[in-house]
Amino acid sequence: MRLSIRHITHYSFSEPVVHALQRLRLTPKATQGQEILSWSMEVENARKELQYDDQHFNHVDLVSVVPGASEVIVHCSGMVDTEDNSGIIGHHSGHLPLWSFLGQTGLTKPGQKVREMLRDLPDVKGDRLAFLHELSSRILDRVAYKTGHTDVRTTAEEALVRGAGVCQDHAHIFIGAARAADIPARYVSGYLMMDDRIDQEATHAWSEAHVEGLGWVGFDVSNGISPDPRYVRVATGRDYRDAAPVTGISFGGAAQALRVDVSVEQQQIEQ
Repeated sequence: MRLSIRHITHYSFSEPVVHALQRLRLTPKATQGQEILSWSMEVENARKELQYDDQHFNHVDLVSVVPGASEVIVHCSGMVDTEDNSGIIGHHSGHLPLWSFLGQTGLTKPGQKVREMLRDLPDVKGDRLAFLHELSSRILDRVAYKTGHTDVRTTAEEALVRGAGVCQDHAHIFIGAARAADIPARYVSGYLMMDDRIDQEATHAWSEAHVEGLGWVGFDVSNGISPDPRYVRVATGRDYRDAAPVTGISFGGAAQALRVDVSVEQQQIEQ
């Protein structure tokens, strides 16, 4: 499937900044199942300082905000070809060893509610793939997809207790539970083309777990499926903070508002 993507990120500061550096993880990965045909990024009120691939093989653009600016706008667009591999990414790659995806983070660490949910699941020593699909289903049953109940600081345990959250929360619960069951798991940020619209509400997030014999396999808890050709992987990490589209530091003005406009549209492939 050929997907055309347009992504505009607009963030403003409470007052003009003196100095700010931002890490932008907004360029899709060239990985199994997707080919980046074209991708461009333009920034307003900021300068590109350097580009690099981080420890997760995420492509990162480091930009400095122009002193005195009170807003920054990032324009991204491109074309990506995707394949249907039933969510299977394959063998592990990256600078971090596979065992590093077994360690919990502050956002994924299980509490009482997550541990109770795990006790109700089938024995993980059996069919691991079936266990992970059942885990995904249980999370969606217990945490309704609702906006406004959580934010980027909400932990997996907090979202499960509240019984409401968004794709980021579903991913963190899945990751924390999988790791507690001794299965390596990681966070994925990217794009999803919803079938009923071109303009999407935001970027998307899901999880990947490592299954022996298959490698990394994706699970989108929020939609109850494994990723198909409508998904584009952008960044991966141990939790949201490793894969966040925009992170950084600023002096002279705290970030006040963030707005994104995302469109994903299927394009015809000429034979």
